[in-house]
Amino acid sequence: MSERAHLLTRADARRVAVQAQLLDQPRPNDLVEVVRHLTLLQLDPTAAVAPNADLVAWSRLGSAYRPEALRAAQAEGLLLEHAATLRASEYVGLLKADMADWPGRGELRDWQHRLFDWVRANDGCRREVLARLEVEGPLPSRALPDTCAVPWRSSGWTNNRNVTRLLDCMEARGEVAVAGRLGKERVWDLAHRVHADVPVLPPLEARRARNALRLGALGIARPKGPFSGVEASDVQDAGEPALVEGVAGEWRVDPALLDRPFSGRAALLSPFDRLVHDRERLAQIFEFDYQLEMYKPEAKRRWGYFALPVLYGDRLVGKVDARAERKAGELRVRAIHQDEPLTPEVADGVREELADLARWLELELRLPG
Repeated sequence: MSERAHLLTRADARRVAVQAQLLDQPRPNDLVEVVRHLTLLQLDPTAAVAPNADLVAWSRLGSAYRPEALRAAQAEGLLLEHAATLRASEYVGLLKADMADWPGRGELRDWQHRLFDWVRANDGCRREVLARLEVEGPLPSRALPDTCAVPWRSSGWTNNRNVTRLLDCMEARGEVAVAGRLGKERVWDLAHRVHADVPVLPPLEARRARNALRLGALGIARPKGPFSGVEASDVQDAGEPALVEGVAGEWRVDPALLDRPFSGRAALLSPFDRLVHDRERLAQIFEFDYQLEMYKPEAKRRWGYFALPVLYGDRLVGKVDARAERKAGELRVRAIHQDEPLTPEVADGVREELADLARWLELELRLPG
């Protein structure tokens, strides 16, 4: 390590991470600026409490947030959908250079070879999709021809969904883009029309900019990390080196967040929230054990189908097993699991946050017992 490393306690590291994720006080008040700072809102169809993008936005903005504001920002072109995420429009320009090198640079993984070969085998269908969009776009996938010579095989829900999978690959190649939605269905158009005003940076410059923005959103991260299908968890040489007391290995930290006064609050987080998405960092810095259990049989769940991690100050103190029961008009809390005993102050903060969540959802709060 050539640069002198910052020496941080776990509490220091946690506070940097919480501040970077806009989960301290005071709350932000501008939705687009929140997305721009976080770099993404992950889109996920699970809505046990609320759709992930809305739940993440509410965790930062509170019950003043309205989902229609997210749709309005998309309609105005301030936010763009890409690869199951919402991004600030200018961020998409930082991805364009990599699209030209799809499925990747250097030595490719086996799955990248398979994707490349499958798209090449279905080049005729790809060309037909581009021609149809050129004349008639924007269009939903069901309006596009499935003339794939080789079907897509998967053990998951995408099996034989040839056009859907091909569009995903064409999006990654920078050929098509999501122009909007009809309900939950994506509407596609040619990428150069959707991204007409998005500036493009050279590959190396774009990669450095993404690393810097990612570190600004995470606060503290590993310089190298495992591949993630949604967003990388590492930041290469962005920021400055750091060591965390009691945790092996090197970190990179955003120096702008060091030595800043910290004022925490209570927050209920989506299981897909970026504060908790890196489970290794979660265990090492927050000493918090968490798994999303929606895919487990009910009898094997410890915390619930869609348990919400509970943040208080710089500590993750528990999980809330809650479901939005729309037909009953209730936000039903089945259990509040305590990782550490909740003081009266913490318990009050969690109940207030649950009450705010219920107000935002326009449901009655039903607590256990």
